Amino acid sequence: MDILNKLREELQVERWQVEAAVKLIDEGNTIPFISRYRKEATGSLNDEVLRNLYERLNYLRNLEEKKTSVMASIEEQGKLTDDLKNKILAAETLVVVEDLYRPYRPKRKTRASVAKEKGLDGLADLIREQKFSGSLEEAAAAYVNPEKGAADTKEALQGAQDILAEGISDEADYRM
Repeated sequence: MDILNKLREELQVERWQVEAAVKLIDEGNTIPFISRYRKEATGSLNDEVLRNLYERLNYLRNLEEKKTSVMASIEEQGKLTDDLKNKILAAETLVVVEDLYRPYRPKRKTRASVAKEKGLDGLADLIREQKFSGSLEEAAAAYVNPEKGAADTKEALQGAQDILAEGISDEADYRM
């Protein structure tokens, strides 16, 4: 993303004014100082425009950093697809980037992760895809394994529900 061009469009000022203001901000000058003593450099941008420029500049820079770190993290996991990369690059807010990253974020131990350790993700897939014959309890019976911690069908079904619930909450399309 061309941050300077985006700022120019949002604030409806000339690109040279944005470039000059960003340069002065990056040099450590304050907004009141720039507004009062560097009018000739910025084309007489007022306090309000300069403050908006400063806030948006910080936001857009943070957004670009977040996009880079999110893509690097997902790439490390080996799960960065071209489609996902394009969605992240096209994101215009931090919320959208966070929503896209949520399924790939390293997770703390959840009820769903415990259920996956018990081998119940296959049951969750069967339920999600509705690919079981007979009753749900009969399908769950195949996943009962006291050694892994799924002692009965009720526990197996609860674990599958936990996996499904986490999967739905992690789906970015449902969160937008």
